[in-house]
Amino acid sequence: MGNRLSFLIGNIEFEAELNDSDTANAVWLAAPFTSYTNTWGGEIYFEIPVKTRLENGKKIMEPGEIAYWPEGQALCIFFGPTPVGKGDQPAAISEVAPIGKVDCPLELLEKVGDRTKVSVRIA
Repeated sequence: MGNRLSFLIGNIEFEAELNDSDTANAVWLAAPFTSYTNTWGGEIYFEIPVKTRLENGKKIMEPGEIAYWPEGQALCIFFGPTPVGKGDQPAAISEVAPIGKVDCPLELLEKVGDRTKVSVRIA
């Protein structure tokens, strides 16, 4: 089983399992940290205290996937269609590094708005 992170966004709490990439490990080692959310269609993203290169970059994502976006030094949580995706498929604005997947009903994430406090810690 991989490393896990716990997220608290407003009053929504959930966990995510991380993959074994160097980027996922860097995010895990940076926890705990807090930030404020931004939303972009079916994506929540927020700045994090990690600065690293793109690893295993891709743009087309799966619902529930978490990724690191080097251009914005941000963590992205994809839960639904984004403005640049096709149909129901989430897509990032530019390549991101996949780092894991959330363990929660994705409908919960639809309730998150801009400028909501997010706390991330090791689960």
